[in-house]
Amino acid sequence: MRETTVLVEGESDRLAVETLAVRLGHDLMAEGVSVVPMGGATNIVRFLDRYGPSGTDHRILGLCDAGEAQGIARALSRAGLNSGSLSENGFEVCHADLEDELIRCLGVDAVLNVIAAQGELASFRLLQRQPSQRGKPASAQLRRFFGGRSGNKIRYASLLVDALPAGQAPPPLARLVGSFPQ
Repeated sequence: MRETTVLVEGESDRLAVETLAVRLGHDLMAEGVSVVPMGGATNIVRFLDRYGPSGTDHRILGLCDAGEAQGIARALSRAGLNSGSLSENGFEVCHADLEDELIRCLGVDAVLNVIAAQGELASFRLLQRQPSQRGKPASAQLRRFFGGRSGNKIRYASLLVDALPAGQAPPPLARLVGSFPQ
């Protein structure tokens, strides 16, 4: 069986992908799937050199933010991978980022429940009162909460995926995990 390498931008993306995969009954090790955080989308060339056709020739899948999609597509083409759309190349694109997708899928109230369960609702309410956050939609404030404090994206990635109702996941994440071998 050909190994599959799933390239994701960061550690929080890795945790979210792996958490959903386990929830859906995947045994990533047995299926030969590795989820690899790149430390940012701009590092993709190095990972394609290692795992792509010129390297170990793994099946390459991935997840990226919409703002990184064009650069990812160019890198895939230069690496000799299909020059079609990102989805044809096994890459799923999040509208803004994975946190945005999770917030929209769960809904603001469910995300606030996750934050409350971690004892951090007061911290989020404090962020909402900051002048730069006043008047912004709650979803934008939540994205700022997750991205504004070091480690929050990583801390909440699995928690938000675990909070998803059974059978429900953000479409890019669901399509990505659905493409894993089983």
